[in-house]
Amino acid sequence: MTAPAVAAAPRGISTAHSIAEPSARAKWIAAVLVVIYAVVSMVPLVWIFLTGFKSPPDSISYPPKVIFAPTLEGYCNLFTTRTRQTPEYVKSLPPANDLCDEITRQRNMVIAGRSNYAPRFLNSLIIAFGSTALSVLLGTAAAYAFSRFKVPLKDDLLFFILSTRMMPPIAVAIPIYLMFRELGLSDTKLGMILLYTSVNVSLAIWLLKGFIDEIPREYEEAAMIDGYTRLHAFFKVVLPQATTGIVATAIFCLIFAWNEYAFAVLLTSGDAQTAPPFIPIIIGEGGQDWPAVAAGSTLFLIPILVFTVLLRRHLLRGITFGAVRK
Repeated sequence: MTAPAVAAAPRGISTAHSIAEPSARAKWIAAVLVVIYAVVSMVPLVWIFLTGFKSPPDSISYPPKVIFAPTLEGYCNLFTTRTRQTPEYVKSLPPANDLCDEITRQRNMVIAGRSNYAPRFLNSLIIAFGSTALSVLLGTAAAYAFSRFKVPLKDDLLFFILSTRMMPPIAVAIPIYLMFRELGLSDTKLGMILLYTSVNVSLAIWLLKGFIDEIPREYEEAAMIDGYTRLHAFFKVVLPQATTGIVATAIFCLIFAWNEYAFAVLLTSGDAQTAPPFIPIIIGEGGQDWPAVAAGSTLFLIPILVFTVLLRRHLLRGITFGAVRK
């Protein structure tokens, strides 16, 4: 008996197996896990947001209050300084000028002036975005050089650059503090921008080199044949295709610079102090003003959240595939 003949695959049709489609049950389980992870991750953020609208007694009540009368006292305390007065003195004052003044008088207090939160928040914006822009600029130039040119001891240099991230930055805090004191960079925005750039540039170089490696060299060669210089080809060909990688790198660098705490505590105290070391020391009557701390933390999240959401499409593509594949 002869073996049954096997039908030959039609010419031009691939017989390779395709990736199996996940079952409905697998999709349902994955969706449930994602929702659970999202809920667990969001609980602390939601709690901080709600605490910003609580009164000081409600913020420290036990058991914690989920249902409460919302108030803007925390935000008013965040942006103002207050002094306690006698009830008679408060009643003798003219009508309140605004909502914060009215809320403050209900506690038998008057507004003495503005707090330092707004200047500290502005310092965070200047230092974080300034260091991010400088890190991405230097990282792009260095990554392009490592990717396109024969750099002597390239592998050793790349390893050395990576080794700067192998220990926590705070391990070199004392030498940096002494160096900044000698150079006059302590408590200056320029000093903090340079410091955060030096920490972030190694990450920027390694991330961007991977993206630029995936951009075919033939594109630049074709542009130079058409009369472009190397610099023009870089700006006209490489940069547009590396936009995804640049955006992803900028987000990671910004997150580090925006949230950095240890160096900010050690090297700044006034003119260049950022929001992270300022928020924990917001003191209210009788101790920590938790609604004001929560309000400051909520506002501090907004810029980085907006920046990430606006560029989320580039971030998702950047951390998965890179720029262009050959």
